[in-house]
Amino acid sequence: MTVNRFLTGSRFVVTSLFCVLPVDTFVNNKEDKRVNIQKMSRDTLQRLYKAEPSAKTAVEKSYGYAVFSNTPGNGVGMAVNNKTKGKTFMRMFEIHEGHGAGVKKFRYVFVFDNETVFNDSVNSGWESGGQVSEAAKTSAEKGGPMHGAAAVSNGIWMYQLNGRGVVLNIAAKSTKYSPDDNLNKSS
Repeated sequence: MTVNRFLTGSRFVVTSLFCVLPVDTFVNNKEDKRVNIQKMSRDTLQRLYKAEPSAKTAVEKSYGYAVFSNTPGNGVGMAVNNKTKGKTFMRMFEIHEGHGAGVKKFRYVFVFDNETVFNDSVNSGWESGGQVSEAAKTSAEKGGPMHGAAAVSNGIWMYQLNGRGVVLNIAAKSTKYSPDDNLNKSS
């Protein structure tokens, strides 16, 4: 008799969970994640173009670009090849350096000058580090199509946005960017 009550109670609990939990808890929401990342990318580019109008030309004339949004310690993004219009969904992992490395939300836009740096970065992933901070100040002083961007490495430029616009003193931290194998697989 006790076993029957236990089984009946267990079925009630499991059935109740299915009724209370959101549907996407049980469903593969890969396509929703892709759609959200694409929307974040469009929104970020619009914010960048409003804050730095010359960035639109830089992004459109580049070989490709990538847009990322961070969450505490991690982030998501998408790289776009301007020549083929191909999209690669990406992940990021941040390691904050130094004192007072509080969690802040940022958006990043990377601009790739040529096919080699784009393909190497997107296919193999890449890391950025503390050398970016001083480069941002230098780039902002020069003006031109990359005004407001920091030279991350040869052929890669980065814009960083916070809630108020483009950040010229980009935070020094180590960040790893890599393709998101799960989101890049066919459904």
